[in-house]
Amino acid sequence: MTTVTNPVKPRTTEESPRPRRRLLGRFFRAATSSVAATLLSQAALLTVLALGGAPWLASAFAFAAGAVLNFFLTRRWVWGRRGRPEVGRELLPYVVVISLGGLASVGLTTLTGHLLAPLALPHVWWVVLIDGAYVFSYALVFLVKFTMLDRFVFARGAARIPATTSRS
Repeated sequence: MTTVTNPVKPRTTEESPRPRRRLLGRFFRAATSSVAATLLSQAALLTVLALGGAPWLASAFAFAAGAVLNFFLTRRWVWGRRGRPEVGRELLPYVVVISLGGLASVGLTTLTGHLLAPLALPHVWWVVLIDGAYVFSYALVFLVKFTMLDRFVFARGAARIPATTSRS
């Protein structure tokens, strides 16, 4: 009886010709989940503003609503994590990263509110401009936030497990 072995070494992620494609896939999924979280936070922001809430309160409420949805979407869909989140390795670093982005958003939204106050704009235009500042601030911090989440928070995810088989 003859035993046949495969002399080809299994590929790892580092040797794979597709690490850039995987990164782009994660980036696309992160952007998509961020859009979903932004839509939820937009609904929250516009609701609070329409009810006469202050820009800082509206953006803080919107940030919290989007952050919760985004955590669960990105954890599972973008970085392939399942099960209960590890508080020290995932949840707390995630909160720090997104809080920095949230502070930037709240700050820019509040600054925009202060700059618009002397203009005595109709309420509809005031809401539209505040909302624009909120969305613009999130677009600015998305790349930094994605990089920090990818490199520091979810670096040990299922998407990072080395490939042990070659394509057939």
